[in-house]
Amino acid sequence: MRLVRFGDPGAEKPGVLDGGGVLRDASSLTTDWDGPSLAPDRLAALRGRVADLPAVPGWEPEHAETGGGLRLGSPVARPGKVVCIGVNYADHAAESGMETPPEPVVFMKDPWTVIGHRDTVLVPRGSVKTDYEVEMAVVIGSVARYLDSPDDALACVAGYAVSHDVSERAFQLEGTGTWDKGKSCETFNPLGPWLLTADEVPDPQALELRLSVDGEQRQHGSTAQMVFGVAALIHYLSHKMVLHPGDVINSGTPAGVALGFPDPKPYLREGDVVECSISGLGSQRTVMGQA
Repeated sequence: MRLVRFGDPGAEKPGVLDGGGVLRDASSLTTDWDGPSLAPDRLAALRGRVADLPAVPGWEPEHAETGGGLRLGSPVARPGKVVCIGVNYADHAAESGMETPPEPVVFMKDPWTVIGHRDTVLVPRGSVKTDYEVEMAVVIGSVARYLDSPDDALACVAGYAVSHDVSERAFQLEGTGTWDKGKSCETFNPLGPWLLTADEVPDPQALELRLSVDGEQRQHGSTAQMVFGVAALIHYLSHKMVLHPGDVINSGTPAGVALGFPDPKPYLREGDVVECSISGLGSQRTVMGQA
């Protein structure tokens, strides 16, 4: 299933895109796509009821990709936390001048950065190094706490989505402190257009990622290139923190970010158009604005 949230910011309703691209209103079954509603048993019960849900007036199948008609917000209501994995593709580590890490590099991102897939991303005031990163988001569906092995991890996944992990490199890497301050600027995490439930992703390590800026391809990779795959990440994180339903893991980005280019590096500015896509998970289109 493709789970979406439609409507104005702050007033989104839960929906499902059926196999024909028809948007179905799921408000009769759940108040939102949040932690409790993403539990595996809740999603399993929903699958047989999608055809009975009412169609949303004014929706056309192409709207999810074109942005016409109704707005789609983040497919997950405000996450409890957004956990990010750094340098999780060997080629990205190399372009960043870093060694491939012996264990996952973990940092946090403010959950309030999460916005819809076509909402405006704001370049922070004074920023000269705002960067792009296409990533596969992993959304947790059941509690992951001290898992015995990676074999137990994928059962904890509700689904997967396209994530744009926007960064401000000066805030992140220059001066003192943690990476979080370069990752947590307002609007810095478009998510969606939809959450594809885990039952429709037989192998999360076989998805193609792409990102372009103003029509020029900057990133192209595969989740097969991840240093630590989804199962390994969830198992590892479950021993460092408790992962709760609705939490989001940004699983890393392939090479091609602006930071890895020779000077002058092509950082994002107001008016730039960023397009991200992951096979099966849909595509995003963001026009950069100014804070």
